[in-house]
Amino acid sequence: MKIVLVIDQFDDANNGTTISARRFAMALKEHGNEVRVIAIGKPGPNKYAVRQMRFMPIVEHLITSQGMRLAVPNRHVFEKAAAWADVVHFMMPSPLAVMGLKHVEKLGIPHTAAFHCQPENITFTLHLGNSKRVNDFLYNRFRDSFYNRFTHIHCPSNMIADQLRQHGYTAQLHVISNGISPQYHYRKLPKEDWMLGRFNVLMVGRYAGEKRQNVLIDACARSRYAQQLQVILAGKGPLERKYRRLAEKLPNPIVMEFYTPERLLDILSMCDLYVHTSDAEIEAMSCMEAFACGLVPVIADSPRSATPQFALDERSLFPAGDSVALASRIDWWIDHPAQRQEMEVRYAEHAKQYALERSIQLTEEMFRQAIAEQRGSAQ
Repeated sequence: MKIVLVIDQFDDANNGTTISARRFAMALKEHGNEVRVIAIGKPGPNKYAVRQMRFMPIVEHLITSQGMRLAVPNRHVFEKAAAWADVVHFMMPSPLAVMGLKHVEKLGIPHTAAFHCQPENITFTLHLGNSKRVNDFLYNRFRDSFYNRFTHIHCPSNMIADQLRQHGYTAQLHVISNGISPQYHYRKLPKEDWMLGRFNVLMVGRYAGEKRQNVLIDACARSRYAQQLQVILAGKGPLERKYRRLAEKLPNPIVMEFYTPERLLDILSMCDLYVHTSDAEIEAMSCMEAFACGLVPVIADSPRSATPQFALDERSLFPAGDSVALASRIDWWIDHPAQRQEMEVRYAEHAKQYALERSIQLTEEMFRQAIAEQRGSAQ
């Protein structure tokens, strides 16, 4: 198949949607498909480049602090891409995608969409993340301006598919994990010097309101083993300064750094426990990759997060936002090293059902359905 992916930012792998899109594109190519992207940045042989959208400084900061950039819609680019493509797949409901959808509809090109941008990803940045009215407004806005014009939508989890059904989305919903790449597998490395003698607790994710890294910092400060804990927050984002100030109460200096994928793979292989505190999450690839590498996860049990689905038992869950309960969970896993080692192997085995290979097969089938339907309606 000839597949065009529409995603504003593709070159810089500094947010979850872009990372998933890059992995997705590579895996589709390995399956024998031809893949091109429409995104900002430099032109390339498999890329239709568009200009970056500019905003007033405060808005620009809000967007870029989340690791995102938006593109200026370009009709000519879409006409060129659509003339080549068998199917066009839209990754998020940005201005670029909304305009592009009009042109692929007009040209009769098969098209599908993915739901990667949870309203809470936006509203928490505006300090409105807990407002049901505002979140519902965005779900409905996405629905009416974009998603209800598709017949097929890729949903990374049952949780987000249920949300779309509850908000009146009419497309066929394909629940397909974003998929764990094969390099994430059970693997243990000797600890580096800065980790030695400490119990290393890791969380991976943007420093943003919905991720709630503050709960992990508070929990580790409350832990009976606080003197032994090394907290590692892998990522970057607008709340970095706030979290560094909050972490001053920890006995050991916090490590906050954005790692390359190769370096992060090594960090995963040296840590002792993974914690995921997010209140809102469509799937949480970072958590999946962690337990695939053999890290037991402790996950916030939030109704707006899909991540609790990965917990194999109650020892890997704590009430969302409850740092006292999280401290107790961390202490339990420190107190029971044999059980932790046993569960590391079970989690690594559990991860195999979310293999990227399976996700690509299911996504290709979604594309084939969309193409067949378009051809049928054209006859």
